Amino acid sequence: MAATALHEKFSAAGARLTEYCGAQTAAVFSRPEAEFAALRSACGLLDLAWRAKILVTGKDRQRWLNGMVSNNVRDLAPGCGAYSFLLNVQGHILADMYVYNRGEYFVLDTDRFQAEKLMPVLKRYIIMDQVELTDASDKLGALGLQGPKAGEVLGAAAIQPAQLQPLEVEDRVWREIGISLLPTLHGGYEVWLAPENAPKLWEALSGAGATPAGTEALELWRVASGIPRYGQDIRERDLPQETGQQQALNFTKGCYIGQEIVERIRSRGAVHRKFTGFTFAGPPPPPGTKIRVDGREVGEITSVAQVPTPTGEKAIGLGYIRREPGPAGATVEAGGVPATITELPFDLQ
Repeated sequence: MAATALHEKFSAAGARLTEYCGAQTAAVFSRPEAEFAALRSACGLLDLAWRAKILVTGKDRQRWLNGMVSNNVRDLAPGCGAYSFLLNVQGHILADMYVYNRGEYFVLDTDRFQAEKLMPVLKRYIIMDQVELTDASDKLGALGLQGPKAGEVLGAAAIQPAQLQPLEVEDRVWREIGISLLPTLHGGYEVWLAPENAPKLWEALSGAGATPAGTEALELWRVASGIPRYGQDIRERDLPQETGQQQALNFTKGCYIGQEIVERIRSRGAVHRKFTGFTFAGPPPPPGTKIRVDGREVGEITSVAQVPTPTGEKAIGLGYIRREPGPAGATVEAGGVPATITELPFDLQ
């Protein structure tokens, strides 16, 4: 298991460390509730040591990679990225990732625990292609900023946030350190840099007003934002359209692994179940709890959280449900707890 480059800094700060998505990082710095509040209403600072970076090089890289993943990466302009799935021939999801065109190579950005499975799967499909895969996770790290004041913090740390589109990467030099800045799909920023430079940048960003946030707060924010996590909410048995992540799919790019199943689902117009939110009238049931209506199983819970709101804690969750129980607002039962189907992201006002 990879250890964060910020281990010594976190230990000195009294942070509790944990394993998250294949890497060791901070679980809590102060209180998860305060860190969660920063992620939602100010600026939280995240260690992204749990993200892996796989480089795709070789003259056939563009054609080959476009035939592997569910999104159109053939037409990505240099410096731009896209969210995508890797599917098997049955259309089930083997991995999710962000794919960035960096000009002379592509970067696959995914969880470290996924990278362990992703690399050998992709290598099996390199037959006569001039393509090479390199795990650069230990050479290219990342920090994250999340919250409405993320841009202000960057500016205060002398990293002026340019007018970039989500997943558009811009290379910079900050205090004689090479960095890459990119806005995320969820209103924050990532800064890529060599891991040995992460402590210096962490200190600068926290000194500029960012609140260090651990994985417990990150999970509260993720669930409240309705963002599924692979291995937790997206599993190999799930189909792409069931997850609701339409931004991972392109229906005009041509053939790729699993494309026939994705197109068949699209042509039929719907899937039998969908990814959605739940609000519980009591303590949230554990992930894996089956959802029932009149004793009949209609879905399952995949993630839960108890999040602070202005009126007190609210028990929420993510999961899948069949279409029969009805739209948002319908009531179901999960492990003996009444649950209301809720649109994502959650309204926590």
